[in-house]
Amino acid sequence: MLYIVFAMIATLLNILSQQIIVMFYFGKFYIIISMLFGTIVGLFVKYFLDKKYIFKYQVNNIKHNSQLFLLYSLMGLLTTFIFWGFELSFYYIFEDKNMRYIGGIIGLIIGYMSKYFLDKKYVFRV
Repeated sequence: MLYIVFAMIATLLNILSQQIIVMFYFGKFYIIISMLFGTIVGLFVKYFLDKKYIFKYQVNNIKHNSQLFLLYSLMGLLTTFIFWGFELSFYYIFEDKNMRYIGGIIGLIIGYMSKYFLDKKYVFRV
């Protein structure tokens, strides 16, 4: 249950981060830049919460933490493609900003469900 709450927090921060970028940046690649920014914010928040509260994983030093974060990020590549695929698909199919975020939320739900099992098996091994 706690994992779901943290996934919801990361999702909310991801979408809010995207919205902040869209409010201030109007350039050609505003959608991709906002998605990238939201993904980075969600990644850092989710890593911290998962490591500390879900998997209760202790790192030995900064190098160990950096290696763990890199592995965590690599496991997230597939799930990021799922999330981005849904968000962009909804945007182009419905041609609506709100539907873009609905697609993003659906993609994040699917991605976080998958990521839990990947992280449990490959990242936060005891």
